[in-house]
Amino acid sequence: MNKTARLLVTLALLGGFGGALWFSLRGAPAQLAATEPAAATALTGLIAVDVEDFFRNPRVVQVLADHRLPVQVTRIGSRDMAARVAPGASPDFFFPSGVVAATQVTEAGRKAGIATASYSPFHTPLVIASWEPIARILVDNGIARPLQPQVYGVDMDKLTQLMLARKRWKDLKHAAAYDVSRSVLVSTTDVRRSNSAAMFLALASSALNGETVSDRDTARRTALRLAELFKRQGYQENYVNGNFEDYVSQGIGKTPLAWIYENQIVGHALAKGGIGGGMVLLYPQPTITNKLVFVATSERAKALGALLSNDAELQGIALQHGFRIADADRFAKAVQPTGLAVETRLTQVVDPPSFELMAEMIDVVTKEMGQ
Repeated sequence: MNKTARLLVTLALLGGFGGALWFSLRGAPAQLAATEPAAATALTGLIAVDVEDFFRNPRVVQVLADHRLPVQVTRIGSRDMAARVAPGASPDFFFPSGVVAATQVTEAGRKAGIATASYSPFHTPLVIASWEPIARILVDNGIARPLQPQVYGVDMDKLTQLMLARKRWKDLKHAAAYDVSRSVLVSTTDVRRSNSAAMFLALASSALNGETVSDRDTARRTALRLAELFKRQGYQENYVNGNFEDYVSQGIGKTPLAWIYENQIVGHALAKGGIGGGMVLLYPQPTITNKLVFVATSERAKALGALLSNDAELQGIALQHGFRIADADRFAKAVQPTGLAVETRLTQVVDPPSFELMAEMIDVVTKEMGQ
């Protein structure tokens, strides 16, 4: 082969190699896009303090990422959420504490022409965290009764009447274990800002009336009577976390009766592997349940609401944060290793008054507290 022929063969080979390389590189981006999709855009949400730790949990973050439903959440007060509902400016979802605040959000969505969908992935009853000596005093005075070791049922009507009568602990029979001059009061958060305190107001109003308040006159009259139970407490925390922390860290001297969400003490027991000595739970009879209501305002948020409600792993993580789910037996098994005794089957539960009547009662108490 002469020099000219060799040159032509070399050029041909180089051309073929170059063409193959060009087609290979040209197809690479398409292939990469097919096998490695871009990260999903985070859903934006406004959440209550109750579920903040849940969404910060690394396992939750991973599950949501696996389902291409990552979230970017901001904690605000449940009662402040409805004001953030606006066409073109609303987050993808709201996760307030309680049905009253959730109803407020959905109603704001209806007025703004924003379609919403609601889900209730988990819930927790309201309980009174207390101490064995306090529980025994209440039992001896006919206000509470043992349900099982370290678990007591408390007659909410009798307790409310006792507090309204301004009884002091030293006035009660067999009060030697807590012979102090402070008034018998349940420590709550600030009813002007906190959902848990509003739930105490709802339950106490039901106890006084023998049923859920259902008319405006009764709501105002009852709220006027109950306002002193908040005024006489002195300083109150804005969030239920602060109330629970006082109970755990400062003990019986500071907080003989603490109004909390059950999931707080269950989550604490699961994280710490148990509870402090002498801690007991008093279940009001009847009690009231706080539903964590997820309100979606976008299609992807609806998928997130369904995932939170149905995914076994996410439901299991919710249990680790102390929440109850639809499977009561699974909740009982999760709590059992901690040694914390709970009432697994709640048979006496009342509903809060309507949103309008709750707002009326809170407004009355707020005005009374300002005087």
